[in-house]
Amino acid sequence: MRLRLVLSFVLIVLVTMVSTVVVARQGAVNEVRAFMVRGSVTGLSEQADQLEAYYQEHGSWEGVQEVLPQHGRSQGSGGGQGRGFGQGQGQGLGAGVTRLRVADTSRVVVADSRGTDYGVQLSSTELANAVALKNGWITVGYLLLDGGVNLGQSEERFLVSRLNISVLTGGLIAAGVSLVLALILSYSLLRPVMELKNAASQLGGGDLKQRVPVRGNDELAEMARSFNRMADSLQQAQESRRAMTADIAHELRNPLAVQRANLEALQDGVYPLTVENLQPILEQNQLLTRLVDDLRTLALVDAGQLKLECAPTDLLNLLGRVRERFQPQAASRQVEIVLQPVIPVDTPPPLSLDAGRVEQILGNLLSNALRYTPEQGKVEICLSNQVQAVQVTIHDSGPGIPEEALPHIFERFYRADRSRSRSEGGTGLGLAIARQLAEVQGGTLRAANHPQGGAIFTLTLPKK
Repeated sequence: MRLRLVLSFVLIVLVTMVSTVVVARQGAVNEVRAFMVRGSVTGLSEQADQLEAYYQEHGSWEGVQEVLPQHGRSQGSGGGQGRGFGQGQGQGLGAGVTRLRVADTSRVVVADSRGTDYGVQLSSTELANAVALKNGWITVGYLLLDGGVNLGQSEERFLVSRLNISVLTGGLIAAGVSLVLALILSYSLLRPVMELKNAASQLGGGDLKQRVPVRGNDELAEMARSFNRMADSLQQAQESRRAMTADIAHELRNPLAVQRANLEALQDGVYPLTVENLQPILEQNQLLTRLVDDLRTLALVDAGQLKLECAPTDLLNLLGRVRERFQPQAASRQVEIVLQPVIPVDTPPPLSLDAGRVEQILGNLLSNALRYTPEQGKVEICLSNQVQAVQVTIHDSGPGIPEEALPHIFERFYRADRSRSRSEGGTGLGLAIARQLAEVQGGTLRAANHPQGGAIFTLTLPKK
């Protein structure tokens, strides 16, 4: 890429040099010719100005013959025969002036200081050496000098050769400077790209700690920021995957160890084979089954393969069923589950939802609320009917969620209370599953601390 960039600079320099030579050569030759014909070298500037003034005054070239000096002789000796040039103009012409001719725009001679070429048309070569006479910006005629200091072919070739040498010398110097600048600029421009390339190569090799420095606020800097964000995301995903694998292994190991210990005790005769001694084994088996089901649900959601069976659902009736299911568990701990009136009073119409998955979300939320609500506490369930959505809030009277735990409360296997045992704290996947199931159905699930104490979970489901 650096070679292509340098070659691009070289191509630009070469094109610029060639264009400069062509334009400068043609333009400079024409300007020098005009200067030598009309300028101070030949002294025709005053004559051309007076001829232009004559045309402006008369509106044509009729009678312009009287203005030209006869036979092209100088007027400085005092024997002036031409009108309008004035005293001293012959000094500008010099002794080399032999003939002056004026032609109109069709190149036909209308005045001749020798009086011989009236009506003769100027050739292309003569026209190229003539001075254009203008009326404002419009060319109205031509003034041609014969015998003065004009550019011949040899002089023009000499001028062009000298001009070419000068332009080529300057172009080569400019090309050298441009190549040096091209190398410096290519290194400066490609340095971030090379850093990004090397970092991407190492990132592809498994080194997720690779980052690139960000310099400035241009497109390359934004690309570097995007790369760093991608690397952060990949590293975080890898760390989460490793942590989840370790958590899954830990979650599976504990119930399996308990089952094995109880089975070995039964086998060795330490415990008699009774229903009471088989109950702990059954409970651990149920915990394993629930953990596997939870993991399967999360895997299906992540893969986008979780099938929803949506049907018109009476959400208020669904809340009542969930409340009744958890009522025995709450009564055993003297916790009251209160289903508040709908806000506003209007009951929302049936929603197109997967009733089983919504019941799973509410079950996980109520189970979590009962787990952290102290005895003789209260859990409030409220249904709010809004314009485009419905909201279900579950507010418990527990200690609330620690502020440092709020951003992570929906992460898999995350526990706000690290000291809580696995058997009391569940699998650690309930809230993660609840949020995933809410998002699959186009809703949201948020957690916060209630101003009056306790935690509050808000489930928002759109009206479809």
